[in-house]
Amino acid sequence: MSKTLLTTDFPELKLVNRGKVRDIYDLGEHLLIVTTDRISAFDVVMDEPIPYKGFVLTQISRFWFDQMTDIVPNHIVAMEVSDFPRETLPYREVLEGRSMLVKKAQPLPVECIVRGYVSGSGWKDYQKTGAICGITLPAGLVESQQLPAPIFTPSTKAELGAHDENISFEKTVELVGADLAAQIRDTTIAIYQRAREIAATKGIIIADTKFEFGLFKDQLIWIDEALTPDSSRFWPQDQYRPGGPQPSFDKQFLRDYLETLDWKKQAPPPPLPADIVNKTSEKYLEALKRLTGMETPR
Repeated sequence: MSKTLLTTDFPELKLVNRGKVRDIYDLGEHLLIVTTDRISAFDVVMDEPIPYKGFVLTQISRFWFDQMTDIVPNHIVAMEVSDFPRETLPYREVLEGRSMLVKKAQPLPVECIVRGYVSGSGWKDYQKTGAICGITLPAGLVESQQLPAPIFTPSTKAELGAHDENISFEKTVELVGADLAAQIRDTTIAIYQRAREIAATKGIIIADTKFEFGLFKDQLIWIDEALTPDSSRFWPQDQYRPGGPQPSFDKQFLRDYLETLDWKKQAPPPPLPADIVNKTSEKYLEALKRLTGMETPR
């Protein structure tokens, strides 16, 4: 497996989408998702790859998908390259450890965000309005404090380079219908609550996370990624101190660095120093080791 992969080039396969992190190929009956080492912050993709990031995201997703099959089925068909269609085998070395063969689902037009703590954009929202995404919360909460109960705060799914927009549950109902909106809300919270309990046994607080769902043969399935450092805030439990920002095992470290720069959060991105790239990689690998016990790939 390559230590870094910024982009894929598989001439014999049909590329259908190159997102912020993932390259997706159409293999006929199924899709091939390849997780690169690209990293985005503030919806801008950085120029430098983060070593092993794609491996970390893929293996952490695999771990969580396996934990939740009784709550909701997922899109995985195979994760071992030896089980992939023959046309992928010339690219085996690139695919190893960072790819998955998945069902072709119809993605829902909503990102399903669940928050268990008041942090990030939720903290900014709460400071201004006393609410997060229109959900009124108790007065007097401090930054990073645990909420009385997890809240569902969906957003739209923006095109590459654009910003997601928070939406109300009522807007979600408009987009997908009342029954499906209730189902994705309840499923999102159920996954989060179980994941939070599992992570707590490994010394990690999951402050918030986001999921994507799709329909496959009229059934709701979980797609994309699962509770990774890209889609979640992971905090070390032993260092948790409400009342300010928390140390983390996710890309918040990179965001914090970028906030110190005179950069307008628009492309082109600023160059990342080697120490920032390496420290970001270390944080991702630490999350993988804590959650799954897996060591750095060789």
